Amino acid sequence: MSRLSVFIDESGDFGSYEHHAPYYIITLVFHDQGSDISEQIDHLKRHLVEQNFAENHAIHSAPLIRRERDYSGMDLTARRKLFRSLFTFMRLCDISYKSFAFKKREFSDHDQMVSRISREVSTFLKDHLAFLQSFDRIIVYYDNGQKEITNLVNTLFNAFLEAEVRKVSPSDYSLFQAADMFCTLALLEEKRKNEGLSNSEKEFFMSIRDLKKNYLKPANAKRLSL
Repeated sequence: MSRLSVFIDESGDFGSYEHHAPYYIITLVFHDQGSDISEQIDHLKRHLVEQNFAENHAIHSAPLIRRERDYSGMDLTARRKLFRSLFTFMRLCDISYKSFAFKKREFSDHDQMVSRISREVSTFLKDHLAFLQSFDRIIVYYDNGQKEITNLVNTLFNAFLEAEVRKVSPSDYSLFQAADMFCTLALLEEKRKNEGLSNSEKEFFMSIRDLKKNYLKPANAKRLSL
């Protein structure tokens, strides 16, 4: 029986536009369970232990870049190394993804934004219906972070497919952390094209050229296409 895993993560919230948080990003990561990624998971766990984290630590890439939360005591070299470990993991895994980026200032209210997100995700699922229906079983993983996305996931995936939706913790699945990183990279791409990177982002990636060459371009190669 063929199985497709879909991991969903997001960056931002459904609040009104604020200068420090102008975007909302949602990412879907697709993994054919017939493709074994156990070796890549083991490598990632070893890297975590080497950097004094538990092997099931959930890497959160945005705080890692900004030196926040679990990463406040790490120097720049160590943070770059951990970021690269997760990036290498997702690059070597046989996965694909789709990120949706929305500029919050384009929406007059909450409902308009939710409607736009629902429409774009729905169109994407319809366009890729043949691919999705080629699997006997689809399992969608989400951490129920925001009720709007919880409702959207349950409604849309079951409108077109008989999908099983599971609530998960990011530490349970390494691919959920990959979805987190794809969100972060999509956000960086939007900032690069518009208002520019923050000082902490510039320091972390050294230059726009390095960000594009080492991260954005390889990540784009993983996009799900028709």
